[in-house]
Amino acid sequence: MYLSAVLSYVIFFCVPRFFDWGYLMDYMQLMAQADELSLRGLGMTAPNPIVGALLIDSQGLIIAQEFHNSGLHAEAKAINSLEQIPSGSTLITTLEPCNHQGKTAPCSDLIIKSGIKKVVYAVTDSNDLAKGGAEKLAKAGVEVVAGILKEQVTFTNRFWLNKIRNSRPYFIWKVAMSLDAKIAAADGTSKWITGEAAREDVAVLRAQSDLILIGTGTALADNPSLNTSVNSARQPKRLVMGKRPIPTDFKLNDKSATTYFLKSNDISELITYLNRLEVNQVLVEAGANLGTALLKHGVIDEVQIYMAPSILGSGQSFVEDLQINSLSERINYKIINTKMIDNDLKITLVRGI
Repeated sequence: MYLSAVLSYVIFFCVPRFFDWGYLMDYMQLMAQADELSLRGLGMTAPNPIVGALLIDSQGLIIAQEFHNSGLHAEAKAINSLEQIPSGSTLITTLEPCNHQGKTAPCSDLIIKSGIKKVVYAVTDSNDLAKGGAEKLAKAGVEVVAGILKEQVTFTNRFWLNKIRNSRPYFIWKVAMSLDAKIAAADGTSKWITGEAAREDVAVLRAQSDLILIGTGTALADNPSLNTSVNSARQPKRLVMGKRPIPTDFKLNDKSATTYFLKSNDISELITYLNRLEVNQVLVEAGANLGTALLKHGVIDEVQIYMAPSILGSGQSFVEDLQINSLSERINYKIINTKMIDNDLKITLVRGI
């Protein structure tokens, strides 16, 4: 009798949990795929977030997959790609379906109309204008599963989520430097500290960015184009900050990309200007002067360091005096990834996670 009771307990409590966990694991795998898919929209969705969406049938087979790259949202693209939604289909999406009539109709309404009976999402929409989609779906009888791979997807969509939370774009400072943290030699030369493979990786970073920011010092010293060399990629916007004029024949004045000139050295004014441009993420390719000013202002959210295995001994350091006098005042970042790119080392550092 005792053994029978134990077995009954195991069957009643443990077996359903086992199957639920297996089902959850399937959702996690599908959400990971949707998350990876969402990355294809980087640099193309501002002021909206990147989103990946999958439609699976009752057998668990993927029947549609889309990502947001401006225009229709990922969920709407996935639904509209099919003439008819099979009975028992489930929508997997990285962000809670929107509940807002903007340039497009609310995704929540389209989902209800489509007959989809289950929606699985990772991150709740924190935009006051668009949130509430999950509640609307639930009231319409759609089963909603929230929070699948929430931490991972939150990081992937950190640019937009940061903008909603902090009312400013997310700043990434890209730094190419020597082993002793120099970005230029004593004679001012800086091309090229890192190798070709690292520069190709930067081209991808540019293609994924909404806007590239430099100061007039970098513009006058390097005459950069700031364009990405990634084939068929959209060229990011360019913003030059500072009061010195840029010659009309410089590359920044060409027609290859939209360029803005902010004749100011005030970081608060910069943030106001960027908010008007409605960008999610800014790639900073500035030198030590502007980079240090942004650090002091507390807006460098991420640093992408490309470190060459060479030593200069003298020259321009990547950061200037921050007026930090003790360890308790230091600015801390967390190393979240390191990667060898040919003979160079890429280090990704993030604040606030």
